Amino acid sequence: MKADKKTVMKKLNIASGQLEGIKRLIASDAYCLDISNQILATIALLKNANLEILSAHLEHCIVDSSKEELLTKINEINDLLKRIS
Repeated sequence: MKADKKTVMKKLNIASGQLEGIKRLIASDAYCLDISNQILATIALLKNANLEILSAHLEHCIVDSSKEELLTKINEINDLLKRIS
């Protein structure tokens, strides 16, 4: 992986903490919209971590690939983009 591991791990650790907080909110019967807002914040953080990884992949793995590998890598990205949307 070519993304900044420290940055990605920090985001994932924060998301993990947010998930624990969400579980506590659910266990304590918190207000539904408060729970939903926390879920949305966690999703946004995970999307941001994913974007960081994908950007690094494009900048390094794709750019550094040989012509023979390029079509395969482009197809991999296209398949991934289909799953994202």
